[in-house]
Amino acid sequence: MRREKRLFEQVCTFEALVAAAHRAMRGKRRKAHVAAFWRDLEPQVLRLQRELGDGGYRPGPYHTFTVSDPKERTICAADFRDRVVHHALCAVLEPVFERSFIFDSYACRKGKGTHAALARAQRFCRRFRYYQKFDVRRFFDSVDHEVLRTLIRRRIADPRVLDLTDAILGQPVPWTPPGKGLPIGNLTSQFWANVYLNPL
Repeated sequence: MRREKRLFEQVCTFEALVAAAHRAMRGKRRKAHVAAFWRDLEPQVLRLQRELGDGGYRPGPYHTFTVSDPKERTICAADFRDRVVHHALCAVLEPVFERSFIFDSYACRKGKGTHAALARAQRFCRRFRYYQKFDVRRFFDSVDHEVLRTLIRRRIADPRVLDLTDAILGQPVPWTPPGKGLPIGNLTSQFWANVYLNPL
């Protein structure tokens, strides 16, 4: 299996970070911290680019809150500048992993989603009489970082991308033991969930 080596430069170009900021702010324009970032977009992006380039970037702590939709979940919201980095990283990693994902995986993938999953399930229901439902209990809380790192390293060989991945993974999820858990609310968590479950 081919491992990708030259990806980091694609993550931290000025253009990639500006595009990532645009994606990260969708639906959040009215929030004060997003507006503040946007007001000073160029200096903010240049600072992020410099920190990423010299290895000084460190993700900030999460802001946690609870939602009920319908079951109660605790969300970890990253600072907006960290979300920009998440979007820039995922934009580069997604095409690398997308080729290996099974067709019938619908969460957080371009051209997929809930409606496509429902249409596919309806087609299967017309062909088959039975189905089996599975659920991974407390999935996001139970993700093992070492297993995830191993899966990422099978496809990625760029040490700076791996360092950035480790920095984001290293941000502790408050209620999970060290080395476990992905925070619900991060784009990286949604993407890494697909990477983690794809072998299954």
